[in-house]
Amino acid sequence: MSDEEMIITDNEFLRQFETRINNELAVIEYSQQERKIFLTKLRMPENSEDKQEDFIMAVLSEIKERNTRVVPTSPEIAGYMRKNRRKYKDLLPVGINI
Repeated sequence: MSDEEMIITDNEFLRQFETRINNELAVIEYSQQERKIFLTKLRMPENSEDKQEDFIMAVLSEIKERNTRVVPTSPEIAGYMRKNRRKYKDLLPVGINI
């Protein structure tokens, strides 16, 4: 797997998006209500913080393809979306600001 290629799996049973980084599991947990997905928790393998933004970006891209709104309750994900506000503002539900 190259640096750019990150394969995201939606584990619906555990309600989490998953990818492998350095052969370890990275996870974004979620809960879903109607057409909104709440990204509640981010877990990254040790020493892989440099891949955190790539993982968040890949998950947000996956969600965007589903035409679903995102409510980032995880501080790391909310921070990433705040930093990239213009790119992701259309993913936020009406009335939600980060």
